[in-house]
Amino acid sequence: MQLGLPAANLLQSYRIWDSYFTPSFGHPGADGSLRLFADVERSMPAIRAGRFEKLCYFAHVGVGTTTDPVFEKLVRSKPDIVLKPLQRWPKLLLGMIQLNANDVAGSLDAINRWIADGPMLGVYFPGGGPAALTCNHRKFDRLVERVSELNAVIMQHTWFKTGGKQSEGESTPSELAELAARHPQQKFISAHAGGEWQRGIRAVQSSPNVLVETSGFDATAGFIEMAVRELGAERIVFGSHLPSRSLGTELSKVTAAEISDADRRLILGENYRTLLGRT
Repeated sequence: MQLGLPAANLLQSYRIWDSYFTPSFGHPGADGSLRLFADVERSMPAIRAGRFEKLCYFAHVGVGTTTDPVFEKLVRSKPDIVLKPLQRWPKLLLGMIQLNANDVAGSLDAINRWIADGPMLGVYFPGGGPAALTCNHRKFDRLVERVSELNAVIMQHTWFKTGGKQSEGESTPSELAELAARHPQQKFISAHAGGEWQRGIRAVQSSPNVLVETSGFDATAGFIEMAVRELGAERIVFGSHLPSRSLGTELSKVTAAEISDADRRLILGENYRTLLGRT
């Protein structure tokens, strides 16, 4: 395995699209996006070093996905605050909305406002906090149906934890596979490949409409190689988890893996562009 980042011109040629960018975890705060802006700026040295072309972050849109009532009230009264990061970095950032499956009506309104009538490209369902609801719950079905009608993407936070779940609303790749089986027309992304990636890969192996995302757990040899072998490179998307994870750790999972260059290009950008309908 070759360690270290590839040459800048090679990284540029990969056209890296990051599917999991977490500046302030999508929460601009009551100060009007200043905290989120600061996190994006803090990430810029890594973004430039990796020659990233696009990064996708997950915006809270006021449907109870945070524990901050001040922000929830602010975003409901001034919804355009959600667009500030996209307006500040229009060529760099893409957006998905965080939804609360417990609030089906509110989430449907948000899907229509921000995806059908707005610039967002899909939905992120979180894995904890007030919005957490196990993703095989029937409340997800109407939301998935609407997202599917709009040809948008769904990313679900997934994790297998030693000792079992720490809260009832956490989701695993196995539960995502159940949801995906009910909606074979919809593409899903299993965030973090379930943390315990060997179990996560096996859990979605028979779910052709589920892709796995690469970030969030410590780099260990064999992850990408197993995912390519068991799922195919076309079912893997790159995520950096910047700024809370290291560029070297997350990017080298792919760039140092013993896979073909064609597979590397699929994982680092081509697959995500295909999912989003972008070129």
